[in-house]
Amino acid sequence: MTDEFTLVDSSMPEQPEPYWRDSFDIERFPTLNEDIDVDVAIVGGGISGITTAYRLSEEGVKVAILEADVLLNGTTGHTTAKVTAQHGAIYYEFLAHLGLEKAKLYYDAATDALNYIRTLVQDEGIDCDFSNEDAYLYSTTNVGSNKIQKEHDAYKQLGIEGELVQEIPLKLPVKSALVMKNQAQFHPLKYLAHLVNKIKENGGLIFEGTVAEDIKEGERPTVLTKQGAKVTANSVVVASHFPFYDGGGLYFSRMYVERSYILAAKVPNGECPDGMYLSVDSPSRSLRYTMRDGEKLAIIGGEEHKTGQGINTKYHYDALEQYGMELFTDFSIDYRWSAQDMVTLDKVPYIGRISRAHPNIFVASGYRKWGMTNGTMAGILISDLILNRENRFESLYRPSRFIADPSVKQFISHNADVAKELLKGKFDKSSKHPDDVQKDEAAIVTVNGKRAGAYRDPEGQLYVVDTTCTHMGCEVHWNEGERSWDCPCHGSRYSPSGDVLEGPAKKPLKKV
Repeated sequence: MTDEFTLVDSSMPEQPEPYWRDSFDIERFPTLNEDIDVDVAIVGGGISGITTAYRLSEEGVKVAILEADVLLNGTTGHTTAKVTAQHGAIYYEFLAHLGLEKAKLYYDAATDALNYIRTLVQDEGIDCDFSNEDAYLYSTTNVGSNKIQKEHDAYKQLGIEGELVQEIPLKLPVKSALVMKNQAQFHPLKYLAHLVNKIKENGGLIFEGTVAEDIKEGERPTVLTKQGAKVTANSVVVASHFPFYDGGGLYFSRMYVERSYILAAKVPNGECPDGMYLSVDSPSRSLRYTMRDGEKLAIIGGEEHKTGQGINTKYHYDALEQYGMELFTDFSIDYRWSAQDMVTLDKVPYIGRISRAHPNIFVASGYRKWGMTNGTMAGILISDLILNRENRFESLYRPSRFIADPSVKQFISHNADVAKELLKGKFDKSSKHPDDVQKDEAAIVTVNGKRAGAYRDPEGQLYVVDTTCTHMGCEVHWNEGERSWDCPCHGSRYSPSGDVLEGPAKKPLKKV
């Protein structure tokens, strides 16, 4: 990734903002400033934490949600919000690596999560733009077409209803496609705002701007916050996207972080089809729609890469814009944003007890871009475990599992990549001085012979930070698309002034 950029003229919005957050106001909550005692403390205000809190509070359990930023401003607020069991061309991989029983369990879990959301929307009358849609995998290449054929074969082995088709309603030279019928999409914030209201009605506590830094272990663990307040509970749920507390699970070495990009654009009436679409070719492309003022807004995503690695991130948005212009006669971009996703060694999320040594601390992470169903399943599974109920998916998602194929191979590959990035950044110096950095420009600079990162905002304020990530010492790189410093090793992200945006880092970059 290049470390010196200047924004060029673009038709895109200058600042990233997801459509979901701009189109719906979420209630704000206070910061926790005193010690409290509850039955269950939940760290993370996304779909996992909120679903867990909702289910427990419905059972009379006293819960507290601690959110470091504001509710639903993390990955949940930056999703494409497809609610489907079609998680890419994954089932033929699962058959090969996990076996038939676990591959079928994964499909059943995703389907159960979809049906849970569907039933809740119907029973509670939640106005969240929920619509039933068919989901398509498609390919425009021979290699991708072969992958779709293998996926269809896996569907048949697993008893998944799916149909091979030769045409889809997109202006693309499609060679083959695989449809999974009766899936869904919705407005995630409207759906989860309803659950938040229910949590409040049930006596649940919600705090924003409250950063959990550690857990004091014990029979009743205590969450320690940056603000100084403590939360003591019978159980703690770590639903903070990347686990802020490791519990001996070495999660930083068993997951890697990917960023992907999304555009939402107004397109001519009648041109955006119903349904949800995902290419199996590389780079991937995703399409769905949402209704806005009676018209369809096309939502296009893709261009994933490891966080902190790759080309100037702005080019990923440009590539998606080009894709949109190929699909539609007019593609007027209203929103752009990106999302960060954790990927586990075997591509199955880690959901359950964080480790064998900590039976009352739970974790949910590693959703691989499919957070709506995986996050919902996390809420179902973890609430069942806390309530001492059996759940047939416990062994599938158990965080302490280690599967020889492909886990060993992925573990070695991931950590070799981390070591490469760690060393590479240390030799990446620059002769540029902070005074040379122009307005709305970032660059790697040298201060007193040491590597630093400089950004001058549009008003002329200069920020200079030490580029050494405070997690494990890798060197961060500038992300032009999001205006952030990103770590290529474990995915930590920092603001231009060095404040932590996303973990696993807990401490800000040092100011120079």
